[in-house]
Amino acid sequence: MADHLSKDPLHGITLEMQINALVAHYGWDKLGKLVNINCFKSDPSVKSSLKFLRRTPWARAEVEALYLDSREDFASDNDDDHNDDPWANSRMKKS
Repeated sequence: MADHLSKDPLHGITLEMQINALVAHYGWDKLGKLVNINCFKSDPSVKSSLKFLRRTPWARAEVEALYLDSREDFASDNDDDHNDDPWANSRMKKS
């Protein structure tokens, strides 16, 4: 009874999750420069971006490609969070 694993790298990752991750990493200004669409430049919001991207396949493809290309950067963002662990130093001192 083997579980079926999807080969789609976006399997289980919603468009909203992608937008939130991209905005958290790049911010709206840089995201608007990387993907040249008005919903990222003019009064941007996740809601308006979702509405536009769901109706515009070429723009959605660009956002998904940027998300896939940026995943390693997201991982390094998360690594930085671990450096803020207040217990990290106390564990190191006891070793």
